[in-house]
Amino acid sequence: MSSRVFVSRLASLSVFDPLGDQVGRVRDVIVTVSPRRHRPRVIGLAVEVPGKRRVFVPMTRVTNIDAGQVITTGLVNMRRFEQRPNETLVIGEVFDRSVTVRDPDEPTGTYEALVEDLAIEKERLRDWSVVKAFVRKGDGARTFGGLGRRRGETAVVPIEDVVGLLTVDAGQGAASLLASYDDLKAADLAELIRDLRPDRRIQVAAALDDEKLADVLEELPEDDQVPILAALASDRAADVLEAMQPDDAADLLSELPPEAQERYLQLMEPDEAADIRRLLTYEEDTAGGLMTTEPVILPPEATIAEALALVRRAEISTAMAATVYVCRAPLETPTGRYLGVVHIQRLLREPPHGVVGAILDKGIEVLGPDASIGKVARSLATYNLVSVPIVDEDNHLLGAVTVDDVLDHLLPEDWREERHEVTDD
Repeated sequence: MSSRVFVSRLASLSVFDPLGDQVGRVRDVIVTVSPRRHRPRVIGLAVEVPGKRRVFVPMTRVTNIDAGQVITTGLVNMRRFEQRPNETLVIGEVFDRSVTVRDPDEPTGTYEALVEDLAIEKERLRDWSVVKAFVRKGDGARTFGGLGRRRGETAVVPIEDVVGLLTVDAGQGAASLLASYDDLKAADLAELIRDLRPDRRIQVAAALDDEKLADVLEELPEDDQVPILAALASDRAADVLEAMQPDDAADLLSELPPEAQERYLQLMEPDEAADIRRLLTYEEDTAGGLMTTEPVILPPEATIAEALALVRRAEISTAMAATVYVCRAPLETPTGRYLGVVHIQRLLREPPHGVVGAILDKGIEVLGPDASIGKVARSLATYNLVSVPIVDEDNHLLGAVTVDDVLDHLLPEDWREERHEVTDD
């Protein structure tokens, strides 16, 4: 068994019980400071188990860390991990932290550095401590946006020589944390960010690029979205809102005071802002309040090959890619006359040179923007659809409501916070 291991090596390692069954994957290491100890104590691991829930595994239950895996006693409490005030997440809250390192060879006796990794070691019985820090010296350790190429000399130093390791650092970056969780989908990264303390949550979110941050914001509850958006520079906040789905951006803006809404809308591209302004005019619990203004739209003369190429694009969600809406020009909502839909399964069965206008499904019930959520849900269920068209009184397509948008509103308001909870027997 390894007596010393760096935390970055632990991230994403599989955790097994003694019988060889996988329990989950390591997502973080939890440490705490005691006045009786000269080193931070490692009290456990945050392990992601099936269902994307993070649970706490005490280090006393860890029997082996070796060969790219962690072995436990198998006695794992499946209750969702909740961080206590005296606990610190190494990857989430220590990586990229600014510290002072004592060094008698330096003229001032110290130097500034960023923490890039910590080494933990088993000292006695099953008691683990933080023993070393891998740091990058100097101001050059910081990089533009927190994600660029690192510069500066590195060193592995005793933890006793590091000052400010577990104190709050308002200037902390997020490069190492995001690198450790590069494999996470937006919904899972949002869950990780929610588990961080509020100031760290904002730091990590701000370090994401605009597209990724937009995806993450769409997965967060409004109570977490608003502080993150408010912490961004206004120009960047407008860029992130543009990258979000129009209905999600409208939902977020609806949580802000009118003057803040208008400030962001003025900074957005006029076409993007116009879509959101239109969505903001509808009541939240209507089809207009639920719909996206950017469904997949094609003219009737478009070929099946063109339709398949369009729905194949990575930025189009799975629910939206399932249906092509066929309309007369203009093709931006509100469109010309709505003609019907073509389902992706039908596209896959037809020759590529055919046109979408020849295979229209005209039997789908259209709804007006004032239709209730209940009516939208019944339409989706009745026709086994993943999206439903929303039109005005002149049969111009205004947008589409997808099944995931309906679920967001039918579930309890706190479903995002509670989605990983389990009921104890």
